[in-house]
Amino acid sequence: MEECFAYDDELRRGGHFVGGEALQSIRNAATLRYQNGKVTITDGPYAETKEHLGGLLFLEARDLNHAIQLMSQHPAVRNGAFEIRGTDEQINAMVAARDL
Repeated sequence: MEECFAYDDELRRGGHFVGGEALQSIRNAATLRYQNGKVTITDGPYAETKEHLGGLLFLEARDLNHAIQLMSQHPAVRNGAFEIRGTDEQINAMVAARDL
């Protein structure tokens, strides 16, 4: 874990670490779905799978390839898969416009 914290600090110093949070176990999850005009709640994760999301990390990167380059050096990648996605600029702009 200390290796991961040290690399996160390196990302911060480089201006790439925007934020991140670890998630609780999937045992504590609830899934909401809209069906037949109402919201249903199911205990547990969205999908039953061996893999699950352990946390979120937000980076400032030039593009997808730069984010891949940064995260390929993260010590935690040795323990499991990392999914890397860009933000949806169009939706984020709509949200930001509403916040004014």
